[in-house]
Amino acid sequence: MSTTIRFYNLKDEYGEFSNFSPHPIEIDGKTWPTSEHYFQAQKFVGTKHEEEIRLAKSPMTAAKMGRDRTKPLRADWETVKDNIMTEALKAKFTQHPTLKNLLLNTKDAYIVEHTKKQ
Repeated sequence: MSTTIRFYNLKDEYGEFSNFSPHPIEIDGKTWPTSEHYFQAQKFVGTKHEEEIRLAKSPMTAAKMGRDRTKPLRADWETVKDNIMTEALKAKFTQHPTLKNLLLNTKDAYIVEHTKKQ
């Protein structure tokens, strides 16, 4: 039976797996402070909101901005969101060798973002 690794809080074990962890990623020639910044901004790709979210002071601010439904959410969001998250995580875990090693050392464990909503 495989182990389950639950992560959420940045200060806890495996907190680096959180999209709020301070591990910048570079995608398409731009640096994003966190994977959360990138994910939320992609809801508004090609608009001024994308850059505003990229420049947000914190991942929590970026998340709040991305959840603001007064902004025009891209029409294909439900179709592309999983691929966008995959792209963000691939960048995060390949661009930071310590994170890559941490992830590889989990072997066949199930990795679960353990939020209070679950």
